[in-house]
Amino acid sequence: MLGLPAHVTACLFDLDGVLTQTALVHNAAWTETFDDFLRRRAAATGEEFRPFDPDDDYNHYVDGRPRADGVRTFLASRGITLPEGDPDDPPSADTVNGIGNRKNEILLRRLRSDGVQVYEGSVAYLRAAARAGLRRAVVSASANTREVLDAAGMTDLIEARVDGVVAREQGLRGKPHPDTFLAAAKLLGVRPEQAAVFEDAVAGVAAGRAGDFGHVIGVDRVDHADELRANGADVVVRDLAELLDEEAK
Repeated sequence: MLGLPAHVTACLFDLDGVLTQTALVHNAAWTETFDDFLRRRAAATGEEFRPFDPDDDYNHYVDGRPRADGVRTFLASRGITLPEGDPDDPPSADTVNGIGNRKNEILLRRLRSDGVQVYEGSVAYLRAAARAGLRRAVVSASANTREVLDAAGMTDLIEARVDGVVAREQGLRGKPHPDTFLAAAKLLGVRPEQAAVFEDAVAGVAAGRAGDFGHVIGVDRVDHADELRANGADVVVRDLAELLDEEAK
């Protein structure tokens, strides 16, 4: 059914890059945030300014990870270690949490100015999944998931949500750990082997495989199909509409 094995009764969707095109806005916000930090650091230390790469750096170190993990992982790739700080650090603080909060401030500004675009194939797939009686949850590292779903008009199509807010409240580890996907399956009342994971990020695909989920679909938006397969995707598509096309054959 809908390109899924017969034993799958639930769908666990990543948000950014799978259902919505907010990945583009997240990428722009991370780029602005890190370039500002790296430029100031270069001026203070005399080091060469090497900007954040919105392709390689975003996909390898940031995409799909909780905000603070993304900050740590990217800075570690540049040999930079900062104090953790506190979750309520001001956006001006050069701490892991401060930089994360700066990124979120920029993201919200861009969401207000640019709005939220959706992938029409994903909306069609969500509607088809609802008609077919499949359970549906969103699993995202974003703390703004509720706002994005509301802005995208998708709230009524989603039964459960495990996002950055829930993960922080419950102490869930972020992707590539499977904790958030496992929590979503539990909310829907299904076992991991009964659920399919839909992910565009390498870290998310790895989380789906680590949780022993029944099927892992990689959504290739940035030409990294081989990397998605290498990290555990059972099948890779460019858009969820391809799975509907398979159903129609």
